[in-house]
Amino acid sequence: MEVLSQIQATERPGDLPGQCPALAQSPPSDSTPPGTPVIGWPVAFLRSDPFMPQGKAREDHSIPANMATIPSSAPLMPLMLLSVMLLVQGHAVDGASPQQRGVHCRTRPTDLVFLIDSSRSVRPNEFEQVKVFLSQVIESLDVGPNATRVGVVNYASAVKSEFSLKTHRTKASLLQAVRRIEPLSTGTMTGLAIQFAINRAFSEGEGARVRVPEINKVAIIVTDGRPQDAVKDVAARARALGIEIFAIGVGRVDMHTLRLIASPPLEEHVDYVESYSVIEKLTKKFQEAFCAVSDLCATGDHDCAQVCVSAGASYSCACREGFTLNSDGKTCNACSGGAPTDLVFLIDGSKSVRPENFELVKKFINQIVDSLDVSDRNAHVGLVQYSSSVRQEFPLGQYKDKKDIKAAVRRMSYMEKGTMTGQALQYLVDSSFAISSGARPGVPKVAIVFTDGRSQDYINDSAKKAKELGYKMFAVGVGNAVEDELKEIASEPVAEHYFYTADFRTINQIGKKLQNKICVEEDPCECKAIVKFQTKVDNLIKALTRKLEAVTKKLAALENRITV
Repeated sequence: MEVLSQIQATERPGDLPGQCPALAQSPPSDSTPPGTPVIGWPVAFLRSDPFMPQGKAREDHSIPANMATIPSSAPLMPLMLLSVMLLVQGHAVDGASPQQRGVHCRTRPTDLVFLIDSSRSVRPNEFEQVKVFLSQVIESLDVGPNATRVGVVNYASAVKSEFSLKTHRTKASLLQAVRRIEPLSTGTMTGLAIQFAINRAFSEGEGARVRVPEINKVAIIVTDGRPQDAVKDVAARARALGIEIFAIGVGRVDMHTLRLIASPPLEEHVDYVESYSVIEKLTKKFQEAFCAVSDLCATGDHDCAQVCVSAGASYSCACREGFTLNSDGKTCNACSGGAPTDLVFLIDGSKSVRPENFELVKKFINQIVDSLDVSDRNAHVGLVQYSSSVRQEFPLGQYKDKKDIKAAVRRMSYMEKGTMTGQALQYLVDSSFAISSGARPGVPKVAIVFTDGRSQDYINDSAKKAKELGYKMFAVGVGNAVEDELKEIASEPVAEHYFYTADFRTINQIGKKLQNKICVEEDPCECKAIVKFQTKVDNLIKALTRKLEAVTKKLAALENRITV
């Protein structure tokens, strides 16, 4: 049973809000996970492959070589047991079970080499955090001689191969080897490390496979400083040889150097974190980067507001009963008349966001605006930007249609200073939802607070006050945002009102969740209340009708008496 539980695929339940049973039953939205991958040697296997037994002919196999020697006269039951054991060996490879890795994504065959900076500027506890990051990425991979092979190069003033692509055949032994790595604690020769990767780490003698489209060559470089040697030319040579390079910078790293090292497009291959304590937040990005076959509905990589319908490598969107699909093919409408809502965006414009990411934040705002029924009677939108100070971009009700709101958002300039989130929350309480700023009495108040780092002032009192006033508070964090601060800002239940992503490029995924929550949770067509109200009204009308009929009869009788 243990073997079966490791092999069996599990479905990850969706997190869409439930539909009211009084009006309709929501159809299931879970998708069937992909099947178990076929075990076998790859078609184009390396002629000098160190994992291939010496003297064996190079040919295609549909089963592992060690199964080909089973005699046909072997008893049936032992043969079946042996087959199951070999299947488990090829599929689980002594590492994390499929449930841990995520059954909806099978990693593509890759020769992956980590180049990790362990110069004296990297403190021992920080180096341990790098090792945790490496381990988490490895956990998500399909490790094996015919799947993904992993090597690690440690560098400082010199370069040390911790283990090569041919050293470890299982995930378990890889993880143990990572735990044993020790820092070198000298200089920062990043160029030398890249040259070592070209000459040794990605050589056939060290376990690299022949260069074919089916097998990727990937290097992930983690560094926290300016290199003491040249990197431009050697990185260009590595890329020319087909090595895809990801560059991760930490702390006071030279961003220009990272851009010289990384493969294009740079926005996908250059990452920065303020400290080693948050480097683990990049894990999800690299887990997704190595994904080969994915059920996009199951992994959440889609834009559907409610129901995602899987179609292999593609998908389509649908809505639950009682909702209609909008013209964008992604979002859904619950009530044709829309919902009165006063919505204010509180946007972090601090210097850590950076100009290119601030443009993505603007797209995030307009993504949510697209899902609203903006009009004089329904949704009103306001926008506030903050950094070291607070600036109202436009108040509630200034713009009465989506087109004008989205244009105003695009015109917003980037403040690029500090991070005074507490001051911004106080402004929200004092001004944004005031009648003088366009707020409407009796209309639900919703705030979306967006930040990418730790606040430089105290947030607790103003966050508490906002919630006490009945504001529905959503907290969205990215990059170095602090989870405790997001939870402090968010309304109850906290898990449904705060969101986090490590990468600005994935905030659209949060946007689609917010579209759904704002539309449904704040909708006056609250299904149970409507059914209850409608039933009550129907009963009152029926009772009134009966009374009117009784009064009419009495009046008719009285009229007859008078006539007589």
